[in-house]
Amino acid sequence: MAKHEDQPVPIYSSLKPVYGDGSQLEEANLRFDKIKSKFQEFFSHPPDIFARSPGRVNLIGEHIDYEGYSVLPMAIRQDTIVAIRKRSEDDEKILRIANLNDMKYSMCTYPADPHQELDLKNLKWGHYFICGYKGYYEYAKSKGVDVGEPVGFDILVDGTVPTGSGLSSSAAFVCSSTIAIMAAFGMNFPKKEIAQLTCECERHIGTQSGGMDQAISVMAQTGFAELIDFNPIRATDVKLPRGGSFVIAHSLAESQKAVTAATNYNNRVVECRLAAILLGIKLGMDPKEATSKVKTLSDVEGLCVSFAGNHGSTDPVLAVKEHLKEEPYTATDIEMITNERLQSIFSNSPTSLDVVKAAQHFKLHQRAVHVYSEAKRVHAFKDTVSSNFSEEDMLKKLGDLMNESHYSCSVLYECSCPELEELVKVARDNGALGSRLTGAGWGGCTVSLVRENTVPQFILELKEHFYQLRIDRGLISNNDLGLYVFASKPSSGAAVFKF
Repeated sequence: MAKHEDQPVPIYSSLKPVYGDGSQLEEANLRFDKIKSKFQEFFSHPPDIFARSPGRVNLIGEHIDYEGYSVLPMAIRQDTIVAIRKRSEDDEKILRIANLNDMKYSMCTYPADPHQELDLKNLKWGHYFICGYKGYYEYAKSKGVDVGEPVGFDILVDGTVPTGSGLSSSAAFVCSSTIAIMAAFGMNFPKKEIAQLTCECERHIGTQSGGMDQAISVMAQTGFAELIDFNPIRATDVKLPRGGSFVIAHSLAESQKAVTAATNYNNRVVECRLAAILLGIKLGMDPKEATSKVKTLSDVEGLCVSFAGNHGSTDPVLAVKEHLKEEPYTATDIEMITNERLQSIFSNSPTSLDVVKAAQHFKLHQRAVHVYSEAKRVHAFKDTVSSNFSEEDMLKKLGDLMNESHYSCSVLYECSCPELEELVKVARDNGALGSRLTGAGWGGCTVSLVRENTVPQFILELKEHFYQLRIDRGLISNNDLGLYVFASKPSSGAAVFKF
């Protein structure tokens, strides 16, 4: 039996394998009917194919995927559906991209040109589809597939993953777009290759994504979280304990990952690389070799572990505490150690150069301690789930790991915000065994581990102590509360539908 990452994206002729049965299936049928009729209304033709890709919640392992470390997310039931139709030879060669929510997202039109540049200073929602479009052509070419002349497409998108929530609406959109384009060309590739490709696609929009979001969206299996490893991408099913449920709650602070990249997300990517280079040099690497070869903290972990070994430990954090000062480094401090200007270290990464321009200083000690300790917590989480602890002990241990992760994200990585801190506190005060920010942070959602039999009561407490004030202030309406706080079981990954 091929491992599931080696299998292609499944193609179904009914919705049941993905959406189950009962009320969820009824809801999905209504949704697809609505997409079909809207497509017909916009484009005067029915779509050929539908592709869907889910959002995800990361249970533990935050901001370490781009450092080469394993993470532990699960797919959620919210997803993005892309309906697509190849335009005929005689039609104009354009990409027309419409949204079911056409009040909020007006139709975008682009040339059918896989080489077009994206104007990142003027970000449009349709750019995410173009990421997939460009990526497909680059990938097909690299596989020696004759793609012929570019063709036009009509596209309709419908997403239920809340945007700016840290639940990976952007990856769900890029993955479903890429898979829809492949399916429209009658192509399918192994899931692990699609996961890698869609990660690279999203870089067209300017975020230095690590690949977790795309990997889980493409590879998820119903009923399992996944331990995702990188280089190469692999997924290992992780069965979560009975008796526990994960509740996802939106802080209502939107996390604009692509917009604030230079000061937030990409800034941390740069700080981690600088921390890794300095550790490499302090632990004996030649400065020239360190600046050219060291890209991530996992590249120097071996050196850090050897250092720890000489002090009776295996913990790489020991080397960080010894060799990186806690006070922020200036660009000049770093350049004295590396004998190289930051501009030249990052000369082939425009997004990193934006960071270097915007940054006043760099907190290297804190970022490295977070990454190494968080990487350890991911494996502790997986080991706990597969241990023979009693259910109660297992849930408690997992909750503790989630709480430690939140502390590290908040204090060492500084990717929290006041709303997330308030929501985590309310969750813990009202019965969560563990609660932490999830996703990139700086807004977005928390994920809380709650005993399954207390979920309805827990959600009521969150409503009363966090959301009611915001409902009263008119930030959200009472009827929409279900979009902002919900329990989720691990759901299935990407799929193609041909009816």
